[in-house]
Amino acid sequence: MIPDIPTISANLSDPAPEFPWPNGASCAVFPAFDVDAETAWLQYDFKNVDRLVTMSFGAYEERVGIPKILDYLRTEEIKATFYIPGWVVDAHPKMCESIVKDGHEVGHHGYLHKRPDPADFAEDKEEIDKALDSLKRVLGVTPVGYRAPSGENYHELLGYLRDRGILYSSSFRDDIRPYRHKLRDGSRGPVELPVNVSFDDWLYGLSQRFSPRPMFPKEHVLSIWNGELEQTREWGGLVSMVMHPQVTGRPMRLGILRDFITRARSYGDVWIATGQEIAAHYIEQEKAAGL
Repeated sequence: MIPDIPTISANLSDPAPEFPWPNGASCAVFPAFDVDAETAWLQYDFKNVDRLVTMSFGAYEERVGIPKILDYLRTEEIKATFYIPGWVVDAHPKMCESIVKDGHEVGHHGYLHKRPDPADFAEDKEEIDKALDSLKRVLGVTPVGYRAPSGENYHELLGYLRDRGILYSSSFRDDIRPYRHKLRDGSRGPVELPVNVSFDDWLYGLSQRFSPRPMFPKEHVLSIWNGELEQTREWGGLVSMVMHPQVTGRPMRLGILRDFITRARSYGDVWIATGQEIAAHYIEQEKAAGL
């Protein structure tokens, strides 16, 4: 029997406006990291807490990944966005403080990296609030950006995030330019900085621990990333990246990011910015257009 599913679009938002980028830039690159640490493995099975080798994949972030990434960003004078689950803030305060100390944006990424689900709204609200508390208590940060753990969201949660002070989300995969969410009750939701799935490093450098899928070599990843950047620049879009320090913080993988950023800068008209900067620019343009 065919299920009776309402024939309405999943996303009710208006088409993304073609606002100009700052200073005549052709496109924007948004370097962003999901600092999942051990929660990337706890989300599959809480029993992993006592499986030390499995947990060591996530622990790499504090020991090596984040320090190496921060060193690189410091050398290149790049500010990035780091989406950090509240549990990671509580478990690795010094690592997270080092991110703040270097002047990077810290965004909300749930508490235990639980995947949001419409059936769990009460629990998801608790995840939001508990993470907000951790970010404020440990880091003194009140985030304005949110990236959904495991890349999922729904209307009620978008409304709750807005009401809790979140100005933008970077989770959806349905556009190449920022846009404003429209919720089912007709109200305005956060600004969306949509993700280009081609820039999720987990797809190339790590999957499940026992997955049979091979890792992708540097040449393949750079070919994809550079090709996407070239076309996105031609279309005047946004390259929103999803990088994980336990992937991109590995020696060869950090080299991929370095070469990609070098390519992006070589154009001379690519704006490299944090999520907060991109969302603020969008809101400014939105107000100027009377939207």
